[in-house]
Amino acid sequence: MKPKPFVPEILDGDSRYVKNQTDGLVWHTCKQRTLYADTDRSQVVYHANYLRYFEFGRASLMRDVAYPYREIEESGYVYPVIQIGATYYAPLYYDDPICIHTRPAELERVRLRFDYVITHEASHELICMGFTRHCAVNGSGIPVAVDEKTARLWQIFPK
Repeated sequence: MKPKPFVPEILDGDSRYVKNQTDGLVWHTCKQRTLYADTDRSQVVYHANYLRYFEFGRASLMRDVAYPYREIEESGYVYPVIQIGATYYAPLYYDDPICIHTRPAELERVRLRFDYVITHEASHELICMGFTRHCAVNGSGIPVAVDEKTARLWQIFPK
């Protein structure tokens, strides 16, 4: 069963952000093309490669808000993925142009979640929806509170 359509509209003239006209949520957007190496024998993008697209979207979002993962790790924090979910609605093929939409979803004391929507850039077809949940840990792998700069993303992300 497909969810409601994803209808992005550029937010305030900044093409890095879109507002979904269906539900009013704001998303960070980046673009990419699928690689031949992403496909499997059936010539469609292998399901696990969507996790790479999620990571690309998340890293692009963090870089665009001026706090790239490199700086997070240099500050002594690591955010390993502790849970993932993905629902696939249509296949992708080699060299398809895609839009990866990412938004900060939940923020807890030591955990956070990002949500994702992947669409085909040319047809605007909804391809996949998913999430990743992360736990804040220090350099020794001990759970700690989410760092202030990362938590700030939830405050400054466009509404």
